[in-house]
Amino acid sequence: MKRFHVHVGVKDIEKSIAFYSNLFGIEPSVAKADYAKWTLDDPRINFAISMREGATKGIEHVGVQVEEAAELAEVYARLDAAGRPVLEEGATTCCYAQSEKSWIADPDGVVWEAFLTEGESTTYGASPALDQLASANAASNACCAPQVVRPKTSCC
Repeated sequence: MKRFHVHVGVKDIEKSIAFYSNLFGIEPSVAKADYAKWTLDDPRINFAISMREGATKGIEHVGVQVEEAAELAEVYARLDAAGRPVLEEGATTCCYAQSEKSWIADPDGVVWEAFLTEGESTTYGASPALDQLASANAASNACCAPQVVRPKTSCC
């Protein structure tokens, strides 16, 4: 079963944890010095916040979290069908979790991730260069970042 995901950048992690814990009526399922996550069933959402130097404050990205590899393959097929560049990150460490994921941006630049969490991590991990999704030329200029896969187009 899929779960909606929202990640919000915050200025003060302690104040934000208190606010969202009150809003959701539950403490976070993961709480670190720079990150917190609530895994809610009503509404069915993975809601995360983080406080990182230089990161965007407010909504950073949204996404679809899946529970099984078959669901991830289904969502990946939808990303391909969307006709936009896809950043295939693959196996990665992100948000104190081991995951398999890919990224896409909608026509207005809203970044979406599709992912399967496969375990926990003791480190936050690194974020990919999501600005690659904004430019079709970015992949050829990027160094040491996941490859942006251009959508398959049919000819004639």
